[in-house]
Amino acid sequence: MAWNNILLEKDNDIAVLTINRPKVLNALNAETLQEIDAAMDQLEKDDDVRVVIITGAGDKAFVAGADIAFMQTLKPLEARKFARLGQNVFSKIENLSKPVIAAINGFALGGGCELSMACDIRIAAENAKLGQPEVNLGLIAGFGGTQRLTRLVNPGLAKEILFTADMYNAEAAQRMGLVNHVVPTGELMDFCKNMAKRIASRGPVAVQLTKEAVNEGLEMDLEKAFRHEADLFGVVFATEDRDEGISSFLNKKKPEFKGR
Repeated sequence: MAWNNILLEKDNDIAVLTINRPKVLNALNAETLQEIDAAMDQLEKDDDVRVVIITGAGDKAFVAGADIAFMQTLKPLEARKFARLGQNVFSKIENLSKPVIAAINGFALGGGCELSMACDIRIAAENAKLGQPEVNLGLIAGFGGTQRLTRLVNPGLAKEILFTADMYNAEAAQRMGLVNHVVPTGELMDFCKNMAKRIASRGPVAVQLTKEAVNEGLEMDLEKAFRHEADLFGVVFATEDRDEGISSFLNKKKPEFKGR
């Protein structure tokens, strides 16, 4: 499929999705969101892909936010539709059966910060800047930011980030829990790909069910989450990967997981 706003590349079992609008710092308009949505559908169906990395083109921005020029003309119902589009696409990323790593190169503001929060793991280059500056424009975060941010950091800190529109460097974002690691800018993609390779070498079904257990458990009370975990623990015992993993461990050899 031909894309106007993104690039999608595969390297064995790792896919890299690049938001490719560097002239506008990879800002998100409706067409870009629709292309990301279609790419997620494609990646979900591709059994060869085990891990996805999302990044931005160029060295200035991961995604600098939603496209302000695009939003300027939106009427209220159109704006609501645009917000729901962003929310649905980011939820599709969050619920993708494969782990998703955000490689944050440069600005991740507004919709860009929200995109990174929809990913499972966030790795920031030293030049990264994160924040939710919507109130500077008389707007609010609309792609899930008021909800995911509150779940990632404590509610008081989330409100401070959302109310002040302050921008935070990579180290501050790491202290807050917004990013997992901060790495030298030139080493960002290598770091993310090395992590992706480690994840891809693990049991794919086990990784998928682990993601499901974490994501769905967050929306349950603890006792229900424990039961859900136990159910998924039972499911994995029906897989060939479980047999391969245990027999390889007992025979002191490297497992060769097939994802089934």
